[in-house]
Amino acid sequence: MKNYRKQKKLIVILIFASILLSCQSEKKVSEKQDYLRWVGDIEQNDKIDQLDFKACHGDHEILQYFNLGEGPIYSGEKSTILNIFKSRYRPLADKEQNGLIRIRFFVNCKGKAGRFRIFQSDYNYQEIKFDNRIVTQLADITKSIENWKVLYRREVPVDYYMYLIFKITNGQLTEILP
Repeated sequence: MKNYRKQKKLIVILIFASILLSCQSEKKVSEKQDYLRWVGDIEQNDKIDQLDFKACHGDHEILQYFNLGEGPIYSGEKSTILNIFKSRYRPLADKEQNGLIRIRFFVNCKGKAGRFRIFQSDYNYQEIKFDNRIVTQLADITKSIENWKVLYRREVPVDYYMYLIFKITNGQLTEILP
């Protein structure tokens, strides 16, 4: 009877020990996450981005488009942006150059833009490559715009994502969205 009790105690201790050992301890969070916070977040790329351009409140606080409920937030509104591109863009007459060029970036709490990313597609949203002369012009003009509005939330200036979509038909700039 004593052996039976000792065996029972040993079995209980072994079961308890195995349960404790099988529990995973809390994993330490690595400094860099495997995934971005939102689809479309733009990480700093030291090879192509200005090193001195920063989000005022950290990358995790940059507001997405759906947080804004507005179109381009520019001093002078969309008509001013349209006029800038109409006056500076030099068309490249080429019937092969058709589709959309989207330039994404974020505006920091000081109204300065940075971390520009360019996506090119045909009208069916299939990735294509435009003539570099068209892409470079649009990127340079977009980067030269300096009057993005400072947005406030609860009286605190915030960082926010922005984008412009350019419709190109036969090398001509035919529309700017949003």
